Amino acid sequence: MRVAVLSDTHLPRRGPGLPALCIEVMARADLILHAGDLCDFSTLILLRAFGPPVAAVHGNVDEPDVRRELPETAVVEAGGLRIGMVHDAGVASGRLERMRRRFPDANGVVFGHSHIPLFHRAGDGFFILNPGSPTDRRRQPRHSIVELTIEEGARPEPAFLAVDYPVGSLPDALVRR
Repeated sequence: MRVAVLSDTHLPRRGPGLPALCIEVMARADLILHAGDLCDFSTLILLRAFGPPVAAVHGNVDEPDVRRELPETAVVEAGGLRIGMVHDAGVASGRLERMRRRFPDANGVVFGHSHIPLFHRAGDGFFILNPGSPTDRRRQPRHSIVELTIEEGARPEPAFLAVDYPVGSLPDALVRR
């Protein structure tokens, strides 16, 4: 199973659209996870139009209609794993154990907010994952998204992909006319 994991798109404030590679990763995914700060409702509509199911949580700067549509936290099933989702996982110190306590039945947690790509796995396999941002890299060297591969009986493996601009062209079926 391929899962596209992104966060902090901040559209349209932080860019004219999603980078081309970001669009490619979402189009070939079996599931899309967005860890908040979509910003406006049209971004959620865009994500849902790609076809794979979308699971998302709201972030701290999402507009009221996005906050009404999306929960603050969620737990999704993906390839036999339970993945918790939250936008802000708090300070770095103690984060993995804090997320383990917050999502006790999950195998891992996806989060955003900091725009800092991160993957940390405990010895027992529990993981925390921040994909960074495809549109607002802040002090990071690249814009990023994660393609998470989940295979039965194996630990999930994230691939952090640099998705720097130019903006991708949307498949014809997604172009608003």
